[in-house]
Amino acid sequence: MGLEERYLERTEFDSYEDFSRNFKLRVPENFNFAYDIIDGYAESEPERLALVWCDDKGNERKFTFRDLKYWSDKTANYLKAKGIGKGDKLIFILRRRFEFYFFAFAACKIGAVFIPCTNQLMKKDIVYRNNAAGVKAIIAYNDDGIPEHADNSRLDSPTVDTYIMVGGSKEGWFDYDSEIESAGAEWSRPEGDGNTTNEDLMMIYFTSGTTSMPKMAMHDFTYPLGHIVTAKYWHRVVDKGLHISVAESGWAKFGWGKLFGQWICGAVQFLYDMERFDPCNLLEKLSKYDVKTFCAPPTIYRFLLQHDIAGYDLSSLNHCSTAGEPLNPEIFNRFKNITGHEILNGFGQTETTVIVANFEWLKVDPGAMGMPNPAYNIDVVDENNNSCPAGEEGELVIRDVDTAKPAGLFCGYYKDSESTAKVWYNNTYHTGDVVYRDEHGFLWFVGRNDDVIKASGYRISPFEVESALIEHPAVLECAVTGAPDSIRGTVVKATVTLSKGYEPSEELKKDIQNYVKKVTAPYKYPRIIEFADELPKTISGKIKRAHIRHEDNKNMAQNKGH
Repeated sequence: MGLEERYLERTEFDSYEDFSRNFKLRVPENFNFAYDIIDGYAESEPERLALVWCDDKGNERKFTFRDLKYWSDKTANYLKAKGIGKGDKLIFILRRRFEFYFFAFAACKIGAVFIPCTNQLMKKDIVYRNNAAGVKAIIAYNDDGIPEHADNSRLDSPTVDTYIMVGGSKEGWFDYDSEIESAGAEWSRPEGDGNTTNEDLMMIYFTSGTTSMPKMAMHDFTYPLGHIVTAKYWHRVVDKGLHISVAESGWAKFGWGKLFGQWICGAVQFLYDMERFDPCNLLEKLSKYDVKTFCAPPTIYRFLLQHDIAGYDLSSLNHCSTAGEPLNPEIFNRFKNITGHEILNGFGQTETTVIVANFEWLKVDPGAMGMPNPAYNIDVVDENNNSCPAGEEGELVIRDVDTAKPAGLFCGYYKDSESTAKVWYNNTYHTGDVVYRDEHGFLWFVGRNDDVIKASGYRISPFEVESALIEHPAVLECAVTGAPDSIRGTVVKATVTLSKGYEPSEELKKDIQNYVKKVTAPYKYPRIIEFADELPKTISGKIKRAHIRHEDNKNMAQNKGH
């Protein structure tokens, strides 16, 4: 059994209504995930399998909880000897390496603040993060040019005085692999001021930065407890069963699906350290390792569906879920027809755990976000902060964040009280996402506040148009935005990347436009279709619609100038 019973008044529920009314999380004093969960298992079930890691080169490692305690204790001693103390900020650029866990749990034990970052960062990205957070140490895997980018950032990063490399050696870097063997294996939880409290800062995530420079979302030591709902009631992890969330360690989705809730609820983390995403390789790993629960963004499912899924043995799968972007009904239906599995949508932010999801008791309506996580007081409000009736679009908010802050909600943006005040006021956290609630209580995604298109007197959801577009066989990916128009003011525009076998043409544009007119309200069809080799995205893979709008506005201004 997992350890979730320690933190829930009840673990089993008869219906969503029962879940919604009676779910209650117990938050103990001074909770620390590394001590209470990892070391807790190591004490009660030391040989229990915790982690299975593999890569594309045929390498494989398995770790018990005794192993994780051993290596995190040694790593805590190693970091302490390097001068790392409570409150110090540490950047991790560690791909999907198993060493990520050694350093993360070591940081928790010390009380240092870890900042997961993607291996796609360049020099300017690293400099920005170092200075914004006041980083003391960078811990990086020897791959993808990351050490070189970090080296190039040194002169512009005065707070960083420690560079630790995993998987290699380089001048100016400490060699973790060779030095860790001599580190002490005995570590005791500090007492007094050295111990952590629930209110202490545990980790920082840099947001995606789709419209501005990335902000630093702060999470305290209660954050992992908020992911019990993520793992048990949305991912539906199986006790001692392998779970994979397809996410690199630099993203919040790694924390959602590869770090906290799954272990609290007794699952085994499956860490596939892929060199690059290959649908066939992923399908082979799911089959070979008898993975029980699987979570990936809709884009991954879309690419899987371009291959012969039926040719792989996925009989071990119990449950599939998705997050990161809205799920189109077309993907849901095709995947279910081939595999028999529904893809259960979930929604949240870097600032939260899952806050809306298709939980196990609900009859799934493809495309719906789901219903609220009862750990949060969720509402849909108008511009005056009044609750919206069913069918009316409004902003998704979390109420009572001052009077009853839920475990899992961030603590604000680090060193940025102005940005915090813009989203956290009047005892309410404003997500910035526009949704509506249907007559059954399901929430439906419309778009970000800035993404909703106002054209010809209509408010148009870009997601609705994208859902129609993606059903056309020629459309691989798309982004719908409002484009300036000299007559109508704003018109709907679709930027489209094409599936294999299709070439851009005026005839194809008309065919796609006519298709959208047939499957959704005609006023929503894209009057402009632009073909592109790829869509502009953040390094986390989120589409930068604001970039497309900016380029369109700039081009229109230049044309007027002529």
